Amino acid sequence: MDALEIYAAALAEYRNKNYEKALEILEEFNKIAPNWSKAILLEAYIHRDQKLYLSEISALEKFFKVTDIEQEKILAADVYSLLGSALRNLGNSKAAVNCFINSARLEEKPTAICTEISNAIFAANDVENFTAEDFKNLYAEYQKNLACIQPFEKKTYNHKKLRVGYLSADFKEHPVMFWASALIFESNKNLFEVYCYSAGKIFDAVTEQIKNSVEGWRDISDLSDFDAAKLIRSDEIDILFDFSGHTSNNRLPIMAYRPAAVQISGIGYMNSTGLNCVDYFLSDEICSEHFSAIQNFFTENIICMTHSHFCYTPLKKMPAPKIAPSISKGYVTFGCFNNFSKITDSMLAAWKKILDAVPNSKLILKHRIFDTVECRNFVSTRLQNLGIEISRVELRGFSADYLEQYGEIDIALDTFPYNGGITTCEALYMGVPVISLYGDRHGTRFGLSILKNIGLDEFAVPNFEEYIKRAVALANDKNLLQILRKNLRAIMENSPLMNTKEYVQELEEFYIAACEN
Repeated sequence: MDALEIYAAALAEYRNKNYEKALEILEEFNKIAPNWSKAILLEAYIHRDQKLYLSEISALEKFFKVTDIEQEKILAADVYSLLGSALRNLGNSKAAVNCFINSARLEEKPTAICTEISNAIFAANDVENFTAEDFKNLYAEYQKNLACIQPFEKKTYNHKKLRVGYLSADFKEHPVMFWASALIFESNKNLFEVYCYSAGKIFDAVTEQIKNSVEGWRDISDLSDFDAAKLIRSDEIDILFDFSGHTSNNRLPIMAYRPAAVQISGIGYMNSTGLNCVDYFLSDEICSEHFSAIQNFFTENIICMTHSHFCYTPLKKMPAPKIAPSISKGYVTFGCFNNFSKITDSMLAAWKKILDAVPNSKLILKHRIFDTVECRNFVSTRLQNLGIEISRVELRGFSADYLEQYGEIDIALDTFPYNGGITTCEALYMGVPVISLYGDRHGTRFGLSILKNIGLDEFAVPNFEEYIKRAVALANDKNLLQILRKNLRAIMENSPLMNTKEYVQELEEFYIAACEN
């Protein structure tokens, strides 16, 4: 068997998800051609799918040592993108941003370039001290790749009902729909017709509910941006609302064709798209309280909802809250179920001080990165290097019963500068109070907005010192912890955060006003 046949065999095993067998075959291949770039890249893909991000990074670094990037630009673009994702998974988002930019500069197709710059913009939300100017530089890079797009001529219609189109890859049981589904299910049918433009390929029971609730369902997952824009145009959509922003599988370039007279983004992404073709970004008076500072990060006009800019609507059966675990265990357990990429060294340093100030307290971190021994060991070492006693920390991987596991946590600790969103809502709904830290970027104020909307804004603070004090004070108030455990769900259900009628009515009033201007 020659080298190419051996490689083909390894590739076949990878595609069949026989990862260990694929690696065994690659080991044989490397004896014949140890520095072949495609084989190195295949090894990286295998480790990525195994969630062995350190091993993946090692393979990717080998690629750069043995490959002439100028001769292998397309492969190198792929390698930089993989490296960016792996670094972000391990919490090094600053380095990830640079990798995604390097990937974009090597890519040749505008769509691929846009994808990599979107990746960079999204990762930048994890980075402390990323300025408005830094974001604007990334937005300018993205805009360059849309310059060749000729927008449709602006057109308005005289429909009896306004046609609102929602654009997303996540019309399914997904955090975005936990926040946006009210706009679909509770729309005023006397005034509006709703169309959904689905860029995703995974459907479930929630998808079917949505399909049965709207006037138009369009699967655009296999359409080009231009063809999708033409379809939206042909549906004579008055308002196009993008739920994705710079998250994965977004279709922002569709907006550049201006298929609708009014274009909005928000809910599924916490910051500006940076695109001139998007007229408005959906926010609220809490997230945008310091308007001039917030507006500096945006290219869109900001819509300030009176209360929350999203409406929390659980789309699955939620287990009942349990009693605060400190009652039976005799010590307080802190927890964070947020994406590990959001956990900075500054955050960990604050958590160390909280643990030090609350005797015998524990910390539970839960995320799919902890599914593997390799990643658990990496994180354990990182914690120890910051002086955290690893015996007081439990690292838990993904599990379907994660909501039940809020029963083992007394207090949830939010992340900064990229606050939790759906994780904060879920923790509160399960009776677990959340301590949050806010700043002057829109994405740093999600926790503040959620907590203020349920009357618990004293748990959202403007600096690390207050964050530590508030967590410690709450940990020492066992009576308050038990009261919150019993009442948080009812508090949420009776708050603006879950008032679907008022939320939809307010936003639909804006839709009407925007179309009249």
